[in-house]
Amino acid sequence: MLVEGLLTFGIWVILLAFLTEYVDSTLGMGYGTTLTPVLLAVGFEPMQVVPAVLLSELLTGLLAGLAHHNAGNVNFRPKTAPLREIGAKVRRLGVVEAVRRGLPLDLRIALLIGTCSVVGATVAVATAIALPAFYLKLYIGVMVLTVGLVIVLRRKVASRFSWRRITGLGLLAAFNKGLSGGGYGPLVTGGQVLSGVDGKRAVAITSLAEALTCAVGFSAYLLTARIADWTLFPYLCFGALLSVPVSAWTVKLVPSRKLLLGIGGLTTVLGAWTLVNLFF
Repeated sequence: MLVEGLLTFGIWVILLAFLTEYVDSTLGMGYGTTLTPVLLAVGFEPMQVVPAVLLSELLTGLLAGLAHHNAGNVNFRPKTAPLREIGAKVRRLGVVEAVRRGLPLDLRIALLIGTCSVVGATVAVATAIALPAFYLKLYIGVMVLTVGLVIVLRRKVASRFSWRRITGLGLLAAFNKGLSGGGYGPLVTGGQVLSGVDGKRAVAITSLAEALTCAVGFSAYLLTARIADWTLFPYLCFGALLSVPVSAWTVKLVPSRKLLLGIGGLTTVLGAWTLVNLFF
């Protein structure tokens, strides 16, 4: 009976992780935002859920970034050149500017958002106990709902690219992720769209940036808290990793306009769902 119970539990968690990560890697959101409250609702404690979600998203984010690149949804490949040419460029432009010009725009956006996680996720873990959960959920719900509605209403309006918006949203989303395990994808993916990034590229960039954010958040939990129960880790990681190749090809096949509508619609639903669960 014990073996059968563990098997049923494992299959259930793997399936749940597969479905939520498929949506996440296809639309850039939904894994932590959906999975965390579901696991909490069935009786798991936050310290069992949040670190496991962060570790599984770290692994799937790296794999999803590679899968999206290979599928042609995004370009993460740095420019290559002979060593002599690279050295001349460094002497002429300086190290920072030479490196910047050698990285494609998609990778630079992902690295910027990921770098924001060093501040956002670390501060989040340090203040997790002090901040009342009600106000955290309230502000995440309102923020995500607003972003979703703006995307849907402005989906036919071209937005001008803005590094400032991406930086601000990266910091805010990383704070959400480190504190609750969710609320990252809707803000980063939706924020990129509102900042002028194409929907397919935004999904792929979010996957890679989220991996960096989860690495910081998970490391912070290891350093500041004792993780006594690792039950969820293998099931979540296995189920989530299975979905990545399927989602990359889905993004490749779906037209950008339909993908944008899906991003805006799902963001709106997740924001509304957060608020409904908070008050009812």
